[in-house]
Parts: sequence; C-alpha cells; structure tokens
Amino acid sequence: MKVVTAKYLDDYNIEIIFDDKKRNVINFLPALKKYATCKKYLDITLFKKFKVDSGNIAWGNNWEMIFKIEDLYENKFN
Repeated sequence: MKVVTAKYLDDYNIEIIFDDKKRNVINFLPALKKYATCKKYLDITLFKKFKVDSGNIAWGNNWEMIFKIEDLYENKFN
C-alpha cells in the first residue's frame, strides 16, 4: 500500500488517499501530543508543510516525522 495523495483539510486533519483508492481522514493531534519528537509540529504552520514522498506522508527534511504506512491505512490515530 502507498499514499498517492494527501490534502490538508483543517486543524490537524489530513485526507489521505491510497493506491487502492481507500480514503482516510486522519486527525494527527493525538499523535503530535503523545510523541515528544512530534511536538514541534503542533505549530500548525509546520504541520501543514508535509509532503508525499516514496508512498508515505512525511514532514521536515529527511523524513523528520513519519508514521507507519500500516497505521495510516488502518487510521490508528483516533
């Protein structure tokens, strides 16, 4: 499975579309609060600067923040 597109919606919600056409709207706020390495992305300006790279969604240089593709696919964030 791969992320094909990702679209910022509002707050910390991103709609992700996978290569099999599955769509998830993921609220990343719980993960950002939970993991210390993610806290800087509570700054909404930084959070919005994600990219789809190599079939996943990533933030920062060199994939500074990334989540398991399986977790994105199963939407284990809510």
